[in-house]
Amino acid sequence: MNLEQQLQELTQSMYQKAIADCTDAELYYSILRMSKDLLDSTERISGDKKIYYISAEFLIGKLLSNNLINLGVYDKLENILKENGKELSKIEEIEPEPSLGNGGLGRLAACFLDSIATLGLPGDGIGLNYHFGLFKQVFKDRLQKAEKNDWIEENSWLTKTDVTFDVKFGDRTVKSRLYDIDVVGYENGVNKLRLFDIETIDESIVEEGISFDKEEIEKNLTLFLYPDDSDEAGNLLRIYQQYFMVSNAAQLILKEMKEKQYDLRKMYEHAVIQINDTHPTMVIPELIRILVDEKAFTMDEAIDVVSKTCAYTNHTILAEALEKWPLKYLEKVVPQLVPIIKELDKRVAAKYKDEKVQIIDKDGRVHMAHIDIHYGFSVNGVAAIHTDILKDTELKHFYDIYPEKFNNKTNGITFRRWLLSCNRELAAYLTEVIGDGYKKDADELEKLLAHMDDQAVLDKIAEIKKHKKEELVAYVKEAEGVTLNPNSIFDIQVKRLHEYKRQQMNALYIIHKYLEIKAGKKPSTPLTFIFGAKAAPAYVIAQDIIHLLLVMQEIINNDPEVSPYMNLLMVENYNVSYAEKLIPACDISEQISLASKEASGTGNMKFMLNGAVTLGTSDGANVEINELVGDDNIYIFGEKSEQVIAHYEKADYVSKDFYEKDPVIKEAVDFIISKEALAVGHKENLERLYKELINKDWFMTLLDLKDYIATKDRMFEDYKDQQKWKKMMLTNIAKAGFFSSDRTIAEYNRDIWKLK
Repeated sequence: MNLEQQLQELTQSMYQKAIADCTDAELYYSILRMSKDLLDSTERISGDKKIYYISAEFLIGKLLSNNLINLGVYDKLENILKENGKELSKIEEIEPEPSLGNGGLGRLAACFLDSIATLGLPGDGIGLNYHFGLFKQVFKDRLQKAEKNDWIEENSWLTKTDVTFDVKFGDRTVKSRLYDIDVVGYENGVNKLRLFDIETIDESIVEEGISFDKEEIEKNLTLFLYPDDSDEAGNLLRIYQQYFMVSNAAQLILKEMKEKQYDLRKMYEHAVIQINDTHPTMVIPELIRILVDEKAFTMDEAIDVVSKTCAYTNHTILAEALEKWPLKYLEKVVPQLVPIIKELDKRVAAKYKDEKVQIIDKDGRVHMAHIDIHYGFSVNGVAAIHTDILKDTELKHFYDIYPEKFNNKTNGITFRRWLLSCNRELAAYLTEVIGDGYKKDADELEKLLAHMDDQAVLDKIAEIKKHKKEELVAYVKEAEGVTLNPNSIFDIQVKRLHEYKRQQMNALYIIHKYLEIKAGKKPSTPLTFIFGAKAAPAYVIAQDIIHLLLVMQEIINNDPEVSPYMNLLMVENYNVSYAEKLIPACDISEQISLASKEASGTGNMKFMLNGAVTLGTSDGANVEINELVGDDNIYIFGEKSEQVIAHYEKADYVSKDFYEKDPVIKEAVDFIISKEALAVGHKENLERLYKELINKDWFMTLLDLKDYIATKDRMFEDYKDQQKWKKMMLTNIAKAGFFSSDRTIAEYNRDIWKLK
């Protein structure tokens, strides 16, 4: 049966309508059913050794277009719908976005699953089925408010299975239920994303915003990703969630080992467990516990087998992001793991006297990353500079003990999602110019360099960029009620809101530019600054930065003297779907984290792939982008990571000195509490942020501000030379191939997983 007949039969049986007579919503649910049928008939990827990728987050985004592309039917279906007077792009809008992740960590996990399947490797993701995810961001009175992000529908990509497990905590036992989402590779087979839920979940306990009783574990366990941990109940809930995830993962892995009749004493020959950040760390003591208590292993045997099976990916240099749980919390939630953790700690203490490598510190806190490093066989960073910093400073004490465990795996993105799906116009033109080999081998994008002096190619890429800007302007007008200028420079910073990512520095530049325009110095090309970010509900300063941006949006966009030359937009509820509209439209990609603080970044790769030029520090994967495109095709500013690390070691950075000695910096910072800002904003939020910048500024905003202003001004000036800019766009696209997650996953498999 051909595709059109399939769809026609479904619309007839589901709605008693022909394709042409269906609403977009009816067509979405019909295509969803058809896609699931196609996935069911696609071969499952199998092999003698499998990767289990355990992660607290999988930011998978909407799946319809991605699955249709990977199944090889998108173009055919688009034409069928067109012939029936329908637009696939509008139908795609009906799909709710799964709330299963927050930022780069979760998006990376989603890209990795796509690439694992595309490369035909047997591997499943394992996580939790959050009902409301992180939260839905709404702006009220220029402040971020959090609401529940309801996404689960009766008909969705989730498939309920008959797999259930009992999960025992110190004070209760709960029953889990497994839900699967198919992950189809590009022109390849299917793996699964396996999401565990709890049968007794009660969505009705969520009151105003996202508040709920954190102690009703049977009702709240899978409601939210990263529940507020500013109190003990929140900390305990996070431990309940993490153990629920790893207990289910361990039981699922052992169940599959048994079904295949594998010898558990050689588990490592058939399974690899990749621990994505520290959230799944308890899988190590949990597996050891099961092997000793239920499978007749000695402690030595269990530790040996588990240590050969588990590998750890470190995603952060920030000490506060490496989880440390008070032992008393673990004793309350998972008392059965405490003897195992103490045994693991005792063995480390017997071998190494250095306090910095102990699992349980003198304050009785359990360092999760230390368990991963001591009792896993691989530790990897996610960008070259990140891995070097781990070896040289942050994890040096471990590197000295286990140099053979450490390796780098520079992050990547899936080109199917971030080019073929979200920028179909550019993908089609690239195919016309260089063929379609790049869809499977991203290095083939380099063929574009042969067209560096081909005016028609340069002009067409610029024309597509302009068209994407116009599409974004139309979408923003509808979604936000804000009118943007498609002929302006689109300068975009979208990522999690955190001081180290320095959205506050960008805000100070915008204030500086606003004051310049008010003083009569007008930019020759209009400027549009776009932000998208959620701040963790308990992260007060991050919320204050959002407030400042919304205050400046109000001031700038309503000032007739300024708004013809500059606009500012903070988009509401930034997510994957919004990213898919913003990234193709971007001219300047803001990657301005304090050097040494961003592990990698993957937004920088997506922007580059879509022809944006990076403005960034020598941090994370920016360093490798710089190496690939050369100094002439990227704008780097600010102090280098070794200088920043030295500032922290010497404690010699004093933000007030920069504030008092430089009138440009002082003017921008003072505006935060100016009468203009206070007339629009809240005194409490603005004063707190102002004091933070001049009295603390832990992530050294003012250190790099002058260089940032100068570099950004030069970038805006260079944009006027459109010939030069078009060549920079082409170079960035052509050199983006290295950042394919297919390459990253091939390296994971070659060096760590060794799947058969």
